[in-house]
Amino acid sequence: MVMRLDKLLSNYGIGTRKEVKAYIRKGFVEVNGKVIKKDDSKVDYQKDIIIFDGEVVEYRPYVYLMLNKPQGYVSATKDNVHPTVIDLIIGYENYDLFPVGRLDIDTEGLLLITNDGDFSHKLMAPSRNHSKLYWAEIEGVMDEKDIDSFKKGIVLDTGYCCKSANLKVIEVDDNCCEVEIEIFEGKFHQVKKMVESCGKHVTFLKRLKIKNLLLDRSLELGDFRELTDKELVDLMNDL
Repeated sequence: MVMRLDKLLSNYGIGTRKEVKAYIRKGFVEVNGKVIKKDDSKVDYQKDIIIFDGEVVEYRPYVYLMLNKPQGYVSATKDNVHPTVIDLIIGYENYDLFPVGRLDIDTEGLLLITNDGDFSHKLMAPSRNHSKLYWAEIEGVMDEKDIDSFKKGIVLDTGYCCKSANLKVIEVDDNCCEVEIEIFEGKFHQVKKMVESCGKHVTFLKRLKIKNLLLDRSLELGDFRELTDKELVDLMNDL
């Protein structure tokens, strides 16, 4: 894709647009082995070899990361009280990253991090009906009545009727159980509120899956990696 050289270097994090213009005019930049001193020169970052001060510039407009979110981190770019999920992402400081949707501070699991706003909106918009799968530990025992209520659409205490959701009881032990919950929207504290509407309480919550993208089991809490090409294609299909 073709773009102005000064814009590309500025987006890459070399400096402000003004600083980058000065670097270019002083001969710090080569394109395909030739020194370029015109800041409005057009380059194709997919084809051209761009070098700044002896270092190859490997520019990508967007990045897509999978994070295994731990508890204690808020799904935000900045927070005055708590650490954010962006604080966990090292080596991508040149990108204006943000979390795709949110997980509560005490919720673990799959969280996507990107700088692609259109991708984020299409993936998380309730109107798109994309699946999100959670594993939860519950205080209280969920039963067939709860499964039926989830399927019909839980009505929250605010009066909002949730979309039809899937509840699967995995294991029951005394007055607690483990369940999988699949929802197709993402209201604030939705899974917890749905369970509370059934008279039970979520004690632990972890997101396992978004659409067909499963959390990588090899990722420790707080670890992240880029999505593979196949994962990204599968995720973007039908967005």
